[in-house]
Amino acid sequence: MKAFVGVTDRDWFEFLKARPDLDEVNFWQPSGGRAFRAISPGEPFLFKLHYPANAIVGGGTFLYKTDFPASIAWEAFQEKNGAPTYAEMRRRIERYRRVSGRPTEDYTVGCLILRDPFFLPEDDWVSPPPDWRPNIVQGKTYNLDSEIGRDLWAQVLARREMAWAREHPLPEKEVPPMYGDPVQVRSRLGQGAFRLLVTDTYQRRCAITREKALPVLEAAHIRPVSEGGLHEVANGLLFRSDVHTLFDRGYVTVTPKYEFRVSRRLKDEFDNGEHYYALEGQELWLPGRPDERPSPEQLEWHADTMFLG
Repeated sequence: MKAFVGVTDRDWFEFLKARPDLDEVNFWQPSGGRAFRAISPGEPFLFKLHYPANAIVGGGTFLYKTDFPASIAWEAFQEKNGAPTYAEMRRRIERYRRVSGRPTEDYTVGCLILRDPFFLPEDDWVSPPPDWRPNIVQGKTYNLDSEIGRDLWAQVLARREMAWAREHPLPEKEVPPMYGDPVQVRSRLGQGAFRLLVTDTYQRRCAITREKALPVLEAAHIRPVSEGGLHEVANGLLFRSDVHTLFDRGYVTVTPKYEFRVSRRLKDEFDNGEHYYALEGQELWLPGRPDERPSPEQLEWHADTMFLG
């Protein structure tokens, strides 16, 4: 079991700390193209502020690393990128890139997606481990079975527990939540992680039209969250935006055998739809891994409940 201590700036930290109950955040990198193999999905990712603050101030559970245009990262996570606006996010990215981008330039950023983030009050900040060096720019991995790693993890958990207890006064007989030995967990996805993971799973092309222009591709829930659906890849499809809209409104569906169907009501109501009727009966493009393919049960629900027939 490992943990990664990633270096971040105070603006990112303070902005997110002021927003309680976040389910996910994007720990973005100003440039894409760098692999991240420091830890595995489900392992802890801790936040350390730049000097002069020089302290570990929170963390989360690492889910996924990918690269996307900055505009897509903003659309997926918005304020969970640690900035109030897209313009402010671009300003911070360009400060680290040391270049001013053209207003229309949609440069690629790295996206380290973290689940269940926590942010410590300043009185509970943790000093970096004794082997931390000032010239570390990106971060450092610690084995939590080592002496330094165990001590770091114990301090973080103790400070987190104290902060939680102060914010949640309890009756005398009620036991506060306990955090023990580190265990690798499989965290559920948030909305932003769902969008990027579904996009990558479908190799960044529409499962029906094969469109590859990222700005018009959207991750669709087969069963909406409002109807009990989850942010899971098996409950997702990547569609071009117009197909997504028609899918959500029941004018098109995908059968449990992965065939595209178009409702007759599309023509009845709008006297149009030839482009979509040409796709009738087409087989869905499927991810290679069976566990990433659309759930037949969820597709059946959509065809039975949402499809207009």
